[in-house]
Amino acid sequence: MTTILWFKRDLRLADHPAMALAARGPDSVLPLYIAEPDYWALPDTSARQWAFTAECLDELRADCARHGAPLIVRRGEAVAVLSALCTRHGISRIVSHEETGNGWTYARDLRVAAWARAAGVAWHEVPQSGVVRRLPGRDGWSARRDRFLRAAQAEPVAATGVPFADLEEAPGPIPSAADLSLAPDPCPGRQRGGRSAALALLGGFLTERGQGYRAAMSSPLDGEWACSRLSPHLALGTLSGREAAQATGARQREVRGTRDGWAGSLKSFQSRLAWRDHFMQKLEDAPSLEFRCLHSAYDGMRPDTPDTARLAAWCEGRTGLPFVDACMRFLDHTGWLNFRMRSMLMAVASYHLWLDWRVTGLHLARRFTDYEPGIHWSQVQMQSGTTGMNTVRIYNPVKQGHDQDPDGTFTRRWVPELAEVPDAFVHEPWRWSGAESLADQGYPPPIVDVKEAARTARERVWAVRKGGAFREEAARIVHKHASRKDSAGHFVNDRQPRRRRPAAQDDDRQGSFGF
Repeated sequence: MTTILWFKRDLRLADHPAMALAARGPDSVLPLYIAEPDYWALPDTSARQWAFTAECLDELRADCARHGAPLIVRRGEAVAVLSALCTRHGISRIVSHEETGNGWTYARDLRVAAWARAAGVAWHEVPQSGVVRRLPGRDGWSARRDRFLRAAQAEPVAATGVPFADLEEAPGPIPSAADLSLAPDPCPGRQRGGRSAALALLGGFLTERGQGYRAAMSSPLDGEWACSRLSPHLALGTLSGREAAQATGARQREVRGTRDGWAGSLKSFQSRLAWRDHFMQKLEDAPSLEFRCLHSAYDGMRPDTPDTARLAAWCEGRTGLPFVDACMRFLDHTGWLNFRMRSMLMAVASYHLWLDWRVTGLHLARRFTDYEPGIHWSQVQMQSGTTGMNTVRIYNPVKQGHDQDPDGTFTRRWVPELAEVPDAFVHEPWRWSGAESLADQGYPPPIVDVKEAARTARERVWAVRKGGAFREEAARIVHKHASRKDSAGHFVNDRQPRRRRPAAQDDDRQGSFGF
């Protein structure tokens, strides 16, 4: 008999609980990946994401081949592909990891489950992260997550001797972006996919690049080097979160007692790995988070139909707000951006430009090579002030420019129209005496008055937060979604603070993944 091992967002052989389960017993294992055209036609997917995925598949296929198995790749609808394979080879068992994806993958899994029940096929899904299905509430979640991360990794293929299936089944080509009808999406600075790249990044971060991580992660210049850059690999599963956490833990033991920055930086990175699972858990618990405001009072607060001129200016990096435009152009070129700047882009769109988060969130999702729906939509709502339990953070893009890029090096690199603007005015070129010359360079004036737009947005958002009905719903949201501190004081709570902290509007410690 044969078991299908269905790869989804877990493109590796190491620490692979689904493979460990599939290999138990007398069955042989058929590794399968399904490239689903309907998924890649969604508005939150892009060719840059597929290019990274295809590289991961290419390396996974080579890894499988070294262990005597072809990775079967099929293009089509999941139920149709699985049904055909099961019928042709008499297969009655499928194993895969649980997936916390977008609404489309959730609906697809429901279809697969219904087909499997009707066809008499046993489909076993197992966890691969600290996310817990059917969680009744957040009490105790952190401890459960930590136990999973501390548990022994699933045994590698070489140790288990996985009996891969030897069937007359052509491996099939890995589709191109054109095969999936994806629009051209040049991303010259994109990271390369594949497990070898993930391991190189992890090793380099833990032994060299990560020393200044805690201080450098907020800088768009320094963060490009100092951050781990593991986010797309964690999203596609070329590296498991448990592998990353345990490798970091081993390095923490090596540097214990030192005063050279390593201990603090590694502690910060571990907390970001925990926040990653925390935000994915939110989407697992509330799949509608992708489509509806977490707190219903915010539904309809912003126009459903966006201001097309403002939306286009923001998407193209032509808002006339130099640091915002530089960050958007950098993202378009690389597929990555450090977390503070992601938060700023979203906050400017939601507050200063008053655009609905569903529209702007889709644009960012397409741009991110490391798009992880659970993190993305939780953060999009958090930075748009629609959760009902988080501090309203209205990032001042001018202040962020001065703080994170004081001499304008990053800004001028990505907005070369500002090459002649003096340092003192590079983040506010409209105040420069030569501002009129910028029109000749093709750079627009700011599309909003930053201070006035922020003031108006703050009044609108806080007006919604008044009243007992708002607080009652917010309390229910906190019970279901807010993090808890454990007995050791770990895992900072993300509910709204009782006392206002100085500069709270620019505080992003609660969600600074900085991968």
